[in-house]
Amino acid sequence: MEDHPPSPLDKQLPSSFEGNRDFYEESRWKKFTRKLREEPLIPLGCAATTWALWGATKSIRRGDSVNAQRMFRMRLYAQFFTIVAMCAGGLYYNSDRILRKEYNEILEQRKAQEKRNAWIRELEARDTEEKEWRGKVEKVTQRQREEVEARQKQAERKREEGGAVTRAVKAIKEKVQ
Repeated sequence: MEDHPPSPLDKQLPSSFEGNRDFYEESRWKKFTRKLREEPLIPLGCAATTWALWGATKSIRRGDSVNAQRMFRMRLYAQFFTIVAMCAGGLYYNSDRILRKEYNEILEQRKAQEKRNAWIRELEARDTEEKEWRGKVEKVTQRQREEVEARQKQAERKREEGGAVTRAVKAIKEKVQ
């Protein structure tokens, strides 16, 4: 069995896809606070709707139907305010959303390019190690071939020398007879 150095492919190489995504992407809390800053009227409308529903529930339990009806109307107004705030905010922040989308696309392209470059570097490293490994294997194989050839030449010389001695012994026996 030939004694080859271990292949570089046998060992585990680090993956080029290991990275810190939080460096590039927004966390949930940051996104929540950004959305809250962008459209502060929507949470305000949701809070007003919730308050009106809570007030209506409280009035119904007390049996105050006049106040319950007033709170239900307030709930409708609060829901209408929330929907108007969503539509107005959508129109107002549309340009910001388009810019944010372009920014995210640029980030995605940059990440894809970084992944591609890291993968190419990894492949080049593997290729270099593979070439080194093949060179070592070739040296070992060449050395073994040379050893086999040397042994064959030595055995051939011994056969030739042994053959010459045998011929000399036969010649002497013939002369003696």
